[in-house]
Amino acid sequence: MSFKITDIYRPSLALLTDLYQLTMAQGYFEEGIHEREAMFQMSFRQNPFNGGFAIACGIEAFNDFLENASWQADDLAYLESLTSDDGSRLFKAEFLEYLNTSRLKVSVDAVDEGRVVFAHEPLARVRGPLAQCQMLETAMLNFLNFPTLIATKAARVCLAAGSDPVLEFGLRRAQGIDGALTASRAAYVGGVAATSNLMAGRYFGIPVRGTHAHSWVMSFDTELESFMAFARSLPRHSVFLVDTFNTMDGIENAIKAGQWLVSQGGRLAGIRIDSGDLAYLSRAARKRLDEAGFKDAVIVASNDLDEHLILSLKSQGAAIGIWGVGTKLVTGSDDPALGGVYKMVALRSQKTGQWDYKIKLSEQISKITTPGMQQVRRYRDGRRFLGDMIFDELDTGKLAQRTIVDPLDMTRRKQIPATAEYEDLLRPVYDQGHRVASAQGIEKARANVRRDLDFLHEGIKRATFPHTYPVGLEPGLFDRKAAMILKIRGFSQEASPGV
Repeated sequence: MSFKITDIYRPSLALLTDLYQLTMAQGYFEEGIHEREAMFQMSFRQNPFNGGFAIACGIEAFNDFLENASWQADDLAYLESLTSDDGSRLFKAEFLEYLNTSRLKVSVDAVDEGRVVFAHEPLARVRGPLAQCQMLETAMLNFLNFPTLIATKAARVCLAAGSDPVLEFGLRRAQGIDGALTASRAAYVGGVAATSNLMAGRYFGIPVRGTHAHSWVMSFDTELESFMAFARSLPRHSVFLVDTFNTMDGIENAIKAGQWLVSQGGRLAGIRIDSGDLAYLSRAARKRLDEAGFKDAVIVASNDLDEHLILSLKSQGAAIGIWGVGTKLVTGSDDPALGGVYKMVALRSQKTGQWDYKIKLSEQISKITTPGMQQVRRYRDGRRFLGDMIFDELDTGKLAQRTIVDPLDMTRRKQIPATAEYEDLLRPVYDQGHRVASAQGIEKARANVRRDLDFLHEGIKRATFPHTYPVGLEPGLFDRKAAMILKIRGFSQEASPGV
């Protein structure tokens, strides 16, 4: 059974936002512009883990959030209780009444979960009343940033493991209950075979796996006695943890317990090594298990693994069949935040009714936003993705050129072959506050990951120093962005008008 986010978090989630989102919304309300149509989009500026790609994840939970987005009486009572430094009420009665009576009217387009995505591309686009779009910023970033990070990490770990299964063992090291649940789900989307997290298994339908702890061995007089007791309890599922005292002795005791299991009609499923020289110990264990007739017994390895250590162990000839990855997966340890941002890209003119494009400048070129109703068109040829074009759906006249311009370097351009097929990645999820896309489910998200990674060039999937996948702006969009930057900085009075 697959649960929705609101089945797990039963109280209202309306307050899952930052204070300044509501103070801004109140300001819009008092200025009479709260219903002005606005457009925002979420993107991220750099692929995580110094990698070549990311895996989109979290939109399903955000969709659940939107379906139940309403202000409850106790939410409003809490807002009413907040005061400024001088003791006056922070939120006025008229604004709270607006929150109480307003209906969500936003439209959302988003990339499906499990799709490969890249820096500077929109993952989601929100259109609707200015105040409502503003108040969704924090929630969208919260629902998409962390899952995308962990799904990406999981995909990298699974690529390193190759055909070997990866188990997610991170519950005890995750950042709280919700961090653990989110990480387990995202890791499964990213490709892990199972989790140790029973709650995630129940809520999301993820297979669950586990062995036993060192404390089990230490609860008996001898290691062999502990293995025999475990074998009696789980005669078809016995995986023995062999490194409590001495790993080589533990392997011999596991073989003895395994021989007893066979005599009773059971089987030795495998052993787990959680410390020491995993390459040497796994090879030694494989040799002894094979000699004893346990060629089907798998060797599970754990101990602060990540994609880099897995690749190193494989290069050393480690005889490991299953990889248990915990802390470094569920915490995204070497890159603890995706860094996704949510920025305004257009605002409907109250005078002309046309869209006025919006752009945010910065001293850092990577932080300058791109204006317009952006869509991502992905081109492919045979079994390879060729490149992604970011274009403005309000201005599609130049798409036939099939040229993309690097957002950060106008001299870097790529011409897409005329024969290439394409698909547009952002699809409607909500229309005027009504859900228009059914939930795709976690298995479909996993399938998206597998398919997209198959279409991605091997050099882009490397764990270190990957090739850069071509992502660029449609030339007209690039020119408009450049003209707006120049105008704001006083170098030109010409910029493209609104549409």
